[in-house]
Amino acid sequence: MAADYDRAAIATCLAGLPLSAGDVVFSHSNVGFFGRLDGAAGAADVCAALAEAILARIGPGGTLVVPTFTYSFPNKEIFDVENSASNMGVFAEWVRRHRGARRSADPCYSVAALGAWAEELTQAAPDNSFGPDSFFDRFHKVGGKILNLNFDAGSTLIHYVERQLRVPYRFDKTFHGTIREQGRERGATSVIWVRYLSDDALAAAFEPFDALARARKKFVTRPLGRGAIGVISSHDTYELIAEELPRRPWLLTKAEALGVANPRIVPES
Repeated sequence: MAADYDRAAIATCLAGLPLSAGDVVFSHSNVGFFGRLDGAAGAADVCAALAEAILARIGPGGTLVVPTFTYSFPNKEIFDVENSASNMGVFAEWVRRHRGARRSADPCYSVAALGAWAEELTQAAPDNSFGPDSFFDRFHKVGGKILNLNFDAGSTLIHYVERQLRVPYRFDKTFHGTIREQGRERGATSVIWVRYLSDDALAAAFEPFDALARARKKFVTRPLGRGAIGVISSHDTYELIAEELPRRPWLLTKAEALGVANPRIVPES
């Protein structure tokens, strides 16, 4: 069976994207969509090739971060920092299991990082996953870039932006549970930014943001195999949303596509 791409093609793709030495990149991924990597014996080889190419592109001063979300506390599960598997795809799980990776002790929205800023971005995770000093707050303040593998311009960073802009359809919800770290357990609190459940039109929809980012030429993509890799900066993500929300307050929900002008918002008791 013919290969869809090779390691040289990965490097060429990344070279054509607006990345620089020292960048901090956060990647949502669906690596299977690229197709068959020449010479790869399995998913681990694909993940290794992609991670190595990304780290080479951003250099020794750069950092690769992936989502290793588990939603442990809402699911009434213990969050084990070292052992709780990510449900965010094979690439994220490969990075999490890498011997050099650092993982944040966030029982809902943990991340794993490789590179120069891995420790600084993951240590001492606060209770609020999208609040001050959270990973997403740190990522935005260091000028991070979203580097999505077969995903559009949307990312979990958008929920951080929504919280910063205090959108009316989401709120901080508190969960309690247990974190296990290095074999020791401790009680913990987790605060996450969730939508009101009173109207299905309030569910997240990032396709309009993707269309906006592409129209403004802020989301730059390059083909790779059967798929593509795209980049948008944290700054551009924030600025596009902040500029557009006053005109389109339901931009990031299903309400806009459904033509729902006033979704029903009922606070939880």
